[in-house]
Amino acid sequence: MGGLSQKQCVPCQGGVLPLQGTELQQLLGQLDSQWQLVEEHHLEKEYRFPDFKSALDFTNKIGALAESEGHHPDIHLAWGRVKLVYWTHKIEGLTESDFIMAAKSDMCFT
Repeated sequence: MGGLSQKQCVPCQGGVLPLQGTELQQLLGQLDSQWQLVEEHHLEKEYRFPDFKSALDFTNKIGALAESEGHHPDIHLAWGRVKLVYWTHKIEGLTESDFIMAAKSDMCFT
């Protein structure tokens, strides 16, 4: 995970193809095993917390991270749970930036 978490997101201007197949698997292999690759379209992971406040605090950390990187997840907040979903909306698929954000999100959890 250290390699991806040290990189910066690159804004997608569109006009590029989403990553597929082997490229996705290689990047997925660099993430925590709880990250799920869904239909080669998006990444998702659910984090667990002992209470709502802890989940909300994590959500706020992810929000600040997303703003600093210019790459934003879908965030689903519930009591004791936060689910993050990453994909690059402009191309309706995944880029390296999604994996970078996944790795950085895990660093916010520790």
